[in-house]
Order: sequence, then C-alpha cells, then structure tokens
Amino acid sequence: MNLFFEESGEFRTGNILNQVGEAYQVELPGGKRAKVRARDVFFQFATHESAQFLVEAGRIADEIDLDFLWEVAGETEFDYVELGKEYFGHEPKPDEAAGLLMRLHSAPMYFYRKGKGRYKAAPEKALRAALASIERKKQQAIIQQQYVEQLKQGILPEPMKANAVQLLCKPDKNGIEYKALEMACDDMHISPERLMLNTGGIEGPKALHLSRFLFEHFPRGTAFPKIDIPGESFELPVANVNAFSIDDITTTEIDDAFSVTNMPDGHIRIGVHIAAPGLGIRPGDHLDEIARKRLSTVYMPGDKITMLPDELVSRFTLSAGENRPALSLYAIVDPQDWSVVRTETRTEMISVSENLRHNDLDNLITEESLDKNEGEYPHKEDIRVLWHCARVFEKKRMEKRESFGLRPEQTNRVDFNFYVSEDGVVTIERRKRTAPLDRIVAEFMIFANSTWGKLLHDHGIPGIYRSQGAGGGSWMNRMQVKMVTHAAPHQGLGVDQYAWSTSPLRRYTDLVNQWQILACIDYGVAAPLSAPFKPKDASLFAIVSAFDSAYSAYGEFQSKMERYWCLRWLTQNHVRQAEAVVIRDEMIRLVDIPLTISMPGMPLLARGTQVRIDLIRWDEVDLSVEARFLDISADAVTERLDDGEEEAAE
Repeated sequence: MNLFFEESGEFRTGNILNQVGEAYQVELPGGKRAKVRARDVFFQFATHESAQFLVEAGRIADEIDLDFLWEVAGETEFDYVELGKEYFGHEPKPDEAAGLLMRLHSAPMYFYRKGKGRYKAAPEKALRAALASIERKKQQAIIQQQYVEQLKQGILPEPMKANAVQLLCKPDKNGIEYKALEMACDDMHISPERLMLNTGGIEGPKALHLSRFLFEHFPRGTAFPKIDIPGESFELPVANVNAFSIDDITTTEIDDAFSVTNMPDGHIRIGVHIAAPGLGIRPGDHLDEIARKRLSTVYMPGDKITMLPDELVSRFTLSAGENRPALSLYAIVDPQDWSVVRTETRTEMISVSENLRHNDLDNLITEESLDKNEGEYPHKEDIRVLWHCARVFEKKRMEKRESFGLRPEQTNRVDFNFYVSEDGVVTIERRKRTAPLDRIVAEFMIFANSTWGKLLHDHGIPGIYRSQGAGGGSWMNRMQVKMVTHAAPHQGLGVDQYAWSTSPLRRYTDLVNQWQILACIDYGVAAPLSAPFKPKDASLFAIVSAFDSAYSAYGEFQSKMERYWCLRWLTQNHVRQAEAVVIRDEMIRLVDIPLTISMPGMPLLARGTQVRIDLIRWDEVDLSVEARFLDISADAVTERLDDGEEEAAE
C-alpha cells in the first residue's frame, strides 16, 4: 500500500513499511526511508507504483483547465474531493485526486488555500487583477530582453535616455531599465558606467563625474530661483581710499581689496576691504535661504557653481570703478618696525580703482624686484608697503607657531592653476604659493580673520572659527582642523583665533561671521542681545555641521575633477615619460602637474626625491594611472614638501 502526502509544501508518495500510532514509516521512490505524520497524508492507494503515480498525477494536473475549474468551484469554500466529483463527474480516482490537488496547489491566484485539502476560489475582481499583473510581467520581461539586446548592440533604449544618470546613481532596482542594464553588463563583462558611455547615455567621462556630483548635491539643478536684488543705495559714508584687488584672472567673486594711506603723523593706514553682502542679505530671508542651501561656491577647473546668483554677486563684488558696500578693517602701522598701533572696523562704501591679476603681475613682482624697487606696475608703492608689512606679520606668526611646538612653515610650496578653453583644452601652470602677491593676500586675510575673530570674542558673541591643535589625544587628532563656535588657537597658522570672514560671497560661514561682526559695529556692548546668533544657538551648530559636510564633499569633487583634467593633460600632450617627486613611501606626484600616483614596489626613497617614470596607461573613467619606476633623475633635486600641518589662508 502507498501513501500520497504533503511535506514542506511538496506532494510526495511512498510505500508503507509500517504504522506506529499517528506516524507511518515509508520508503520513498529513491529508496530513502522517511517518517510521515498521519495529518500530512491525503489518502492511500494501490493502483500504481509510487514513482509512476506522481508521473500520472502530473499529467492529469497539466490537462486540467484552470478557468473551467475556477468556474466549477463556485464562491464557497470547498474540499478537493467535492470539487473532483463536480469536475470529473464521478468520485475521483487516486491519480485524479492527486492531479487535482497539484493543480489547485499550483494556482494560488485562482484558489486560496484554507486548510489541508480545502480551498476557496478567488473573487473575480482579484483574479482578473492578478492575471493582468502576470501578463504585465510577461510583457515587461519581453521588453526587458529587447533592452538587453539593444544595449549589447551599442544602442541605448529610448526610455533609458532620460534617466541615464539615475540608473548609475540611485536606480529603481525593480525597474526593467535597471534589470536590463544589469543583465547586459553581466553578459558583456563591463561596468554600467562604461556601457552608458559606450551607448551615449553619458556624453563622456567629464560629464559622468559632474553628473554624479550634481545628482547627489544638486538634484534640482544648479539654476537659482527668481530673486529680488537689494536696492542700489546704502546709507554709508564713502571711504577716501585708493583701493585695489589682487586675484586670479578667472575670479569673478572679488571678496577683498586693499588700500594704503599715509597719515600726517607718519603712520601708515592699511585697509583690508571685504565685500559686504551681509548688508543686503539678512538672516532668514529668501536670499539667505539660497546661500544656506549651497553653503559654498563649488570650484572645478574651467567652471564653478556659485553660492549666490550672478546678479547678486555682481551687486556686491568689488569690481573696478563701482561703488560697493564693504566691511573694512583698518590697521594703523608704524613703518619703523611695521607694528600695528591700533585697528578699526567700519562699514562704508568703497570704489576699487583696479582689479589686479596674478597672471599679469606674478612674473613682474618678485621678492628681488620688490627689494630693488624695480619694474613698473599699478599701485607699486602700495604693494611695496603691503609686502614689508606682510613679511613682519608672517614672521610674528611663525614665532607664534613655533611657540606652539610646531616646525617652521615651508616657504616653497607649489600650487597649480588650471585653465580650460571652450574646446576642452586644458593648460596647467605651476606656480609657487609663496610668490609675493600670494603672501600679501594670505597674510592680510589671516590678519583680518584673526582680528575679527578676537572682536567677536571680546563682544561675547559666537562665531564660526577654524581651530587646530587645541584638542587632546594623539598628535594627528590635535593637528586636525576643526570648526568650532568659540575662539580657539589655530596653531598651524600661528594665531590665537581664526574666524573665516573674508570670503562672504563664496562661503556661508564668512557671511554668518559678517553678520556677527556687523552686530558688534552696530550694537557694541549690546551685541550679545542683538546679534543674529546668540551664545549656544542651536542653529549655529547646525550651520557648522552642514557646512563642514558640504565643504568636504565639494573639496573632494574639486580634487576628482582636477585629477580628471590632469589625465586629459597627459592625453593632449602625448606624455609617456615624466618627472615626479616622492611624496611618501610608494606615492609620487608629477612635477609638471598635481597628479599623484601609487607606485607599488618602487624603491624606498627619501621624501622629495625626484624620479623618472614611464606612464603605461590611464583611465579617465575610474581616474586610475598605471606607471613604472625607471630611475632617480640624473639632475634630481630634493623638493621640500609641506607636511600638511598648515592650512591655506584662502
């Protein structure tokens, strides 16, 4: 005698060996023995061998018309035997009963299981919806396979063009577009990024890197909403100064300018004039909301995404020949030793006479030409005064830095400027960060940020400070630059406090600090009660956290795009061998461009050693470079590299 039973959701048969109480000992068709509970048994049969019985029952199940069976079943709950009588027209035979059970079990859309051998036909509306879903999935599977074939032929399906970036960044993994992309990539052994590039879904590697960044940080695009520009007139005194700015040729957000005035008593008044958008943008207004969403201008070679709309920047940028509101810091200095006698902060209107550019003057204004008073250029005497004063400022900072226990700051650090033409040709220029004009700007920005940081502290109101070295723990932890809302030393720069305040058109932290500084000017000792941000203001902590995160992401993106353009430079200039300098261990940096390369297996060389390498291949998609060490350069010089302890002022 044989049993037909259910085990773990599957129908089985077996030959009865013995029965003990409510359990059977059976031999399965393969010879394996099993214990079967009586409650899992449907019936006993002797008409077929166990294995043959399942084959015959399966044949009968396949012949049963589900739609007809559903109509026969009616609307009430039923037992399979009762339905079998209606369907077959007689008491079902064992193989017919088993086939009916198999068919009922395999069609959960048609029949809902209600217990052992008991079912209920699905309502007509639910059945139609389920069948429509199945048909839809079949059609989707057909379309999905068509997409796969198109992708493998190098054709991007039309529905995938509109969401190509989303498919790479944040896809709907249940969508047929993503499934098709995944299947095609698996079949072709290629990454989704490269397949999108090959099929034209993404224009090129540059567009790929930019699109990913924009998708994450600017999902609604980079366009600004319509804004109301602050009125043209500000009731401010007009400064009697001959101001000028010093910037790179690509700079449009001109935040700072300088002036030099000889005083009747022999002292010199040096003015640091900072654009004052804080006078036109107020905390909480619609312009503030725009700035707070972006938090900073995003820079990349050849382009940028500004923090503020162009028309608003134009209203406050310190363009030559325009009257602009400014927050001015005046330092009265004694030219005998260039010491600061006193300082004064005020708001006023200034007119910048000229916007000087590094690109035009760096080769003309050198330490040697300044010392010898050689060359002719605009504001020559003013620049010489600023240079003398800046060197004294720098010397005092370095003394302060060394008092913190740090080594002197490196004086030959190298920067690189990127210039990208409209047709995509990149030029990378190497220049020393410590060129005189750079040092003048850096020293006076540090001076202003430190002085205004102290002003906020003295008035008892919080600001956003950059601090380094004040914490405990390991040396690395102590030297990490942190953002805090109270005055704290920046040991790397050699100042007692450092509050970013000199780039309010480009950084939201500087705009916030400008509001706080304006409160000091307007309210004096009452500033703690009237400043936009009070001590322990939760919103200020939120700004610090958001800015820190955004600024880090923007900086990482800028580094990625600079690396991309370095690889483009290699391609455009057909570079196959290059000079490089050892940064540390097996990491090197090319001499001509700021491209770092990992060189596993390279001999252990001193930091700064110059070497020659073969550039084997590079990839603009994953930004990787494969190179081979050749030898130490015959005319090698050991380049001094900064230790990363200090932070650039601007």
